[in-house]
Parts: sequence; structure tokens; C-alpha cells
Amino acid sequence: MNLSRRALTVQESPIRKLAPLMLEAKRRGVRIHHLNIGQPDIATPEAYLEAVADFRNREKVLSYGPSDGLPELRQAIADYFRRFSIELEARDVMITTGGSEAALFALNLVGDFGDEVILPQPFYTNYNGFAAMAGIRLVPVTARAEDGFRLPPREIIERAITPRTRAILVCSPNNPTGTILTREELEILAEVAVRHDLFLIGDEVYKEFTYEGAVHHSLLELPSVRERVIVIDSVSKRFSACGARVGALISRNRKIMESALKFGQARLCPPTIEQVGSIAAYRMNPSYFDPIRAEYQTRRDVLLKGLTMHPDVILRKPQGAFYMIVKLPLNDTDHFARWLLSDWQIDGETVMVAPGDGFYATPGLGQNEIRVAYVLEAAKLERAARILVEGMERFRTMKGNGEASAAGA
Repeated sequence: MNLSRRALTVQESPIRKLAPLMLEAKRRGVRIHHLNIGQPDIATPEAYLEAVADFRNREKVLSYGPSDGLPELRQAIADYFRRFSIELEARDVMITTGGSEAALFALNLVGDFGDEVILPQPFYTNYNGFAAMAGIRLVPVTARAEDGFRLPPREIIERAITPRTRAILVCSPNNPTGTILTREELEILAEVAVRHDLFLIGDEVYKEFTYEGAVHHSLLELPSVRERVIVIDSVSKRFSACGARVGALISRNRKIMESALKFGQARLCPPTIEQVGSIAAYRMNPSYFDPIRAEYQTRRDVLLKGLTMHPDVILRKPQGAFYMIVKLPLNDTDHFARWLLSDWQIDGETVMVAPGDGFYATPGLGQNEIRVAYVLEAAKLERAARILVEGMERFRTMKGNGEASAAGA
């Protein structure tokens, strides 16, 4: 018996593929600083947890909910977006099982098997998996570190368009680069979408995490593409509730929402209890984010300072989210990431990072880069940076002498 081509070719997650080495290191007693995954250590809001506890005391049966989500949550999200001067109605919002399901639905909504979606690279690596499941081909246009990972010029984007192109997908604030697209860049995308009759998919799950006066603009702000826009939303990072698996697909296009509902009916409904907690979270005072935003900016600066102490480490200061792409003086960061877990420690501690090549669709790119997430306390990030930089120097020396093992390869 043969498995499907999709099953055999779907990319292994560079964020999680090193888990066996991580578990083995922990069995040896090594403490690991997880810079590989965006799992915040900020406490989940009390309002969220209290709402869940109240539901437990009030309800005796955990029933199915509506396929498009609880009406109260859909309305709460619409109200939340109005705080940002974005007019939405509850009918424009469909609750999904995490932002991941919203992304998977979006790709299935805009394209058929073999169709294409253009996106800047580096990009969130799980888009590869979503595209493989949807039978969509991702067509990358490269955002260069030298340009601050800004949107590639319009002519490069248009050059990538073919008769099979159905949409352009962008993430802002960006995972993995931290870049925030300007209003002008979004307008360029809107013009291209109108000219070539394309959809625009916006992954905006980090919209609250902006630093030093940077402003996030949503594709939903652009009237010229009102019917073309699909936005992916999530409670995971916004409310430090990654395990809740509650997201949303947002569009003012009625055909999109009617079709998305049919996708949702196939999986019955999103998680009920987690939606109850999310309602309370979306209704919180916006000031909730002020200290969190300040904390992430501090963490960003601590990690940036620690990594750039080495003259050969190159990175751009992120404007938002809580990730950065770091260019190292190495030619195989996948090997390095494995070696950190299998062969390197300082005082019983090591670091786990995500190899950079998994964030690109073009073979060969990202092999000298890693993605790190600054989701740990500042003191831990300071230690993690030291462990990473000193490990890199040791790895370079060993590679030069032919000593580095192919750990886990």
C-alpha cells in the first residue's frame, strides 16, 4: 500500500522536528531555553480563566456549538476590531480551531489543486503544511535582510503572477522577521490584487505587538479590496492562550463566508469552553496590552544586545511580533541546531532554535539563518544569548577542525 503524495511530501516542521533531541537532552538533565517556538510565558488573563471556571460551575453538559462559533464570540471580535476603526459585523467573523484552521480554510477557499499563492519569504513555516494539504503551490518572492525584510518591489511580485495565481498571502507583524507592512505597502498589494483579480490573505495574529511607535495596518482598512480580503485572527499569542486553539477567519465577502461555513460544518464546531474564555478576553480593557507590549520590547532588546555582541552575527531589529531572523557565520544551521541539543551546554543549560531553511520555499536559502522567539524572561534570554554565541564559536572551531559530529542527522 502507498500513502498519498501529500502525506509523503509534506514538510516536517522545523519548529518541532528537533523534539526527539530535545527530549533526550532533558533526559540527560540538561535545562533547555526554548527560543524555537512562540510559546509565551506571560500569564493567560484571569478574565479568561474565570470565565472558563464559571462555565464549569454553570453547565452540566459540554454540548456542540454552532459550526461558525458562538454568536457572543463573533460579536466580541467584531467589537474588538472596531477599537481599531475597522467596521465589522458578527456575520463577517467565523470562529475556527486556531488560526491554523483559518489559514487552511483560506487556502482552500481561494484555490483548487495546483493553483498558486504568492507570498514573501521567509514566511511562517506551517504555511507549507497548509498548502500541501490544500494542494496549493506556494510561490515565494524574497524579502531581503539587507532591505529590512520589507515587501519586495511591485514588479517582482507581478513577475511571479501566472494564470494559476489566486491570491497573495502576507503576515504582518511578520513571523518570522518582525517586520510590519506600511499602509503604502498594503496599498501596493491592493492595486496588484485588483489589477490581476486576486484575493489577499492577511495573517494578522500579532497586531497588538508593535514597538517604538510602529503602527499596524490591516488589509481590512482598504476599501478598494473590501471583497477580496480574508484575515486570519487568533487568541493564541494575543491572550497567551496557545493551547485554547481558538482563531477566526474574517471577511466581508458573503460567498467566502458561506463557503467557509460549509468547511466548518464538516468538523462540526470549534472548542466550546475555550470560546467562552475567549469572549471574556476580547472584552477586556485594551490597556491590558500596555505592560505586555513593554515587556516584549525589553525582551527583544536584551536578546538583540546579547546576540550582536558577536561581530559576525547579523540581524534586523524587529518592529513587532516576538521573533527575529538571525544570520550566523555558519553554512548549516540545521546541523548547528541539532548539535546545540546533543553536544553543547554551559552549566547544564543549552538553547533550542529553529533552523532558518524551513522558513523559505526556495532551496538553499536560510541555511545560514535561525529563527528565535523572545518569549522568555529577560534574564533567561541574556543567558540563552550567551550560550548560543559561545556555542556558535565552539561549533565553528570544531567544523574547521573536522570535529563536529552530524548529531541527529
